[in-house]
Amino acid sequence: MSRRSKNCFFPSLAKGSGVLFLAGVLLLGQSGCARRGNDDVRVGVALYQQNDTFISTVVQDLELQARGWEEETGRKLTLTITDGGNSQSTQNDQVDRFLDRGYNAVCVNIVDRTAAAVLVDKAEAAGVPIIFFNRQPVQEDLDRWEYAYYVGARAEESGEIQGQIVADAWKADPASVDRNGDGVIQYVMLEGEPGHQDTLLRTEYSVNTLTQTVPAEKLASDTANWDRTQASARMGEWLDEFGDEIEVVFANNDDMALGAIDACEAAELEKLPFIVGVDATPPALDAIEAGTLQGTVLNDAEGMAESMFALIRALAAGEDPAEQMELEDGHYIWRPYRRITAETLSER
Repeated sequence: MSRRSKNCFFPSLAKGSGVLFLAGVLLLGQSGCARRGNDDVRVGVALYQQNDTFISTVVQDLELQARGWEEETGRKLTLTITDGGNSQSTQNDQVDRFLDRGYNAVCVNIVDRTAAAVLVDKAEAAGVPIIFFNRQPVQEDLDRWEYAYYVGARAEESGEIQGQIVADAWKADPASVDRNGDGVIQYVMLEGEPGHQDTLLRTEYSVNTLTQTVPAEKLASDTANWDRTQASARMGEWLDEFGDEIEVVFANNDDMALGAIDACEAAELEKLPFIVGVDATPPALDAIEAGTLQGTVLNDAEGMAESMFALIRALAAGEDPAEQMELEDGHYIWRPYRRITAETLSER
């Protein structure tokens, strides 16, 4: 199947075609394409890197959605997962292969959010819907084609919830957070990937939300690239420098929060700082139950996978996705964040 051939899953999406879909192709198997591979629907999933704990959780939920789709329709759905190794060039090549091999849809957890235009243009030329997730492209790139989508959550909300978790703990018991009793929260910030919108917004909004309740003083901040090992190293350095002056640790994701815990335990601290993360990954939930992590923010991996498959289902049925789900500006499905603490752990 050439790059500019019609897509056998969404046959009328090829460049220059109208809006109408041939909905019966998927379910009835009437076309030559369907006869050739009636039991083989293929969806490519290109990840920025697979060793990210949250992204691995999303992939597991995608696989569950695929199996559920198979049971419901009696069709085989193959998910091909690729790891970009944090290289946009590598990921571009992976998406090229999906398109060249006639994949029916492509889901992209993009390495560089500013590089989406190239992938959108390639998907449009191939007539293949492209669904970005978790790492948000700039809006101008999504606007290049009506069948380019984004599924994710608003990063500023996660920062606000982080800050509120700390503020609420201070309101309930100031001494539990403000250990030196000076009326100021001394904190360190473990930041994700430099320039990433989640890094920028979580960092800004967590502190802004906290300081609406209590003054805060930043002792240090540094990037740890979403990575537990890097975060542990940064936190170890800060413990050497500041010791028990550190009252709060903000981490832009759970892996880095867990790295901070690792460093505190290695330093044999009797009482850990008040540490908060984002994502509500299984290891983070275990840490909340153990009392080492004070809070996290649920980034809905399961809901993200459900929304991605809802888009695919609507397109396959020849329906307008905007009529089947809440689709902002024709391109966006926003998943809500939710706070998770020891008090709400059983409600997740």
